[in-house]
Amino acid sequence: MTSDPSTAGPDAEPENPSAAERPALPAAVALLVADVGAEPLDEQVPAGVVVLAGVPTAAVTSLAEVAGAEVGVWEMTPGTVTDVEADEVFVVLSGRATLGVEGGATLELGPGSVVRLPEGARTTWTVTETLRKVYVTPRG
Repeated sequence: MTSDPSTAGPDAEPENPSAAERPALPAAVALLVADVGAEPLDEQVPAGVVVLAGVPTAAVTSLAEVAGAEVGVWEMTPGTVTDVEADEVFVVLSGRATLGVEGGATLELGPGSVVRLPEGARTTWTVTETLRKVYVTPRG
């Protein structure tokens, strides 16, 4: 008996199913922001509780609420301020700063730095190059 080369044998790779044949996946939600590293921010906010040096300004944009947490982008221009933090995790997108945590570490921040700040932490931010970060904090 000869086999027909046009007929797939038992060890043949299955063909890719068409979109209609694939199982349905849960819908995804995309945050459509052209460039969170450069996009203008919506709201001017105080740079900190007390300005110690310079004339820093700050701005923020809330991007989404996910599972009871706010995700947004925050930016501060050069200067030094003190602040009392909300519970937060952030990733620095651009800029440079030193972050002093009262009773704790002093951190050098730059692109790619990932930091968690507990609620109530007293901090001193010394921004030397406009700092932009993406943050996640509980809504409240």
